[in-house]
Amino acid sequence: MDYDFSFFLLVATVVTGVIWGGYAAYLKSKGQPYDAENEPWLVEYAHSFFPVVLIVFLLRSFIAEPFRIPSASMMPTLLIGDFILVNKFTYGIRLPVINKKVVDLNEPQRGDIVVFRFPKDPTVDYIKRVIGLPGDRIGYFNKTLFVNDMPVAQKPIGTYEGFGQGQDMSGAVELNEDLTGVEHKILVRQEAPSVEGVFVVPPGHYFVMGDNRDNSNDSRYWGMVPEQNLVGKAFFIWMSWDWQHKGVGFDRIGTALK
Repeated sequence: MDYDFSFFLLVATVVTGVIWGGYAAYLKSKGQPYDAENEPWLVEYAHSFFPVVLIVFLLRSFIAEPFRIPSASMMPTLLIGDFILVNKFTYGIRLPVINKKVVDLNEPQRGDIVVFRFPKDPTVDYIKRVIGLPGDRIGYFNKTLFVNDMPVAQKPIGTYEGFGQGQDMSGAVELNEDLTGVEHKILVRQEAPSVEGVFVVPPGHYFVMGDNRDNSNDSRYWGMVPEQNLVGKAFFIWMSWDWQHKGVGFDRIGTALK
């Protein structure tokens, strides 16, 4: 079991609920009416916080969870300092904390931006784009992606100009990539070395890559993402903050991800 924020939210929900409910049950056993005006201070705090932590716990566990982008691996799609929302139910409903799926819904599609628990250290969350589905044969040679032996179409956009915390990516080549119907932008540096080869995706796993192809620690380096490690699908930027640029990036707030 990973002792992450969900675990502590669960503990807070249970503790405040037990204190408040236990006090109410005690009064009922004594035949005394519940008087909210004369609650002991501990019960008063539990009474006040229980509904809040319960709602946050349910929303975060089953509906949407916020994440902050800490690295440049998904540039230019996601910038350092973007705050995103992740749909927690689109790939199935999982029990919080133990992450056991109890309801099957949709499967990840090629091109989805997904948050997952890093296979090498499940306490760390990663965000990448799904490139290979179970059974796919993924190739990467000379900065070109191949899906089932077919090259993925790329169209040059120009030279990328970074800013703020992403200014180190200035000078990279920006391309529009058509990932079998899902168009998105990527960055490459022609002079940068990269891992090349063919990767076959086993059942129940996914091959993922960052859009910043030469600045991403992804499946080329450590392998596939097991289905049980999926957290959800990123779908929305609700805030963007880059202290090295202009603070709040109002132009990015409300951006739908694809």
